[in-house]
Amino acid sequence: MKLYYAPQACSLAPHIVLRELQLPFVLIRVDNRSKRTASGEDFLAINPKGYVAALQLENGEVLTEGPAILQYLADLQPESGLAPAPGSFERVRLQEWLNFVSSEIHGGLGALFDERMPAEVIKEKLFRRFTVLVEVLERQEYLLAGGFSVADALLFVVLRWAGLFGIALEQWPALARFQDRIGKRPTVIAALAAEPA
Repeated sequence: MKLYYAPQACSLAPHIVLRELQLPFVLIRVDNRSKRTASGEDFLAINPKGYVAALQLENGEVLTEGPAILQYLADLQPESGLAPAPGSFERVRLQEWLNFVSSEIHGGLGALFDERMPAEVIKEKLFRRFTVLVEVLERQEYLLAGGFSVADALLFVVLRWAGLFGIALEQWPALARFQDRIGKRPTVIAALAAEPA
């Protein structure tokens, strides 16, 4: 498999999961501005949406959208426990968290990259969403009671952007503890080391 990534992007989540699963893969860096890979290949020919993550499978198919990629990878090794079984209510809970993190947390923090957006309005809404996360992470270590899942990988990656905008997660101790706990996983350390800025 080939994982197309950019430093500081949400493509880090599938990178972490690939390492959690110990699956063979090749990392291919994409320049988000030029839409070219490190070797000069046209990334838009691979993913017409123009953004990472994109996962090219052995058969040539390309998967995009982080939550879809994460669930696909977890299902390659169901015994890993990174996603509950398809069809189970727990799987629906995972999908609920993946959607919440993608739309509300990623969407909120991602909007701050656009300097034209009113940052204070975005932060006000975002911080309300943080309280939802805090309520859960004060009761348990991970988003799902069953343990570390692909949703935690995605949340960790997206919350890393908070510091780029002067948002100190220490204001929400449960989020700061979550980031610290996930950041100490060997697979996370290895993925971060493999993605120099």
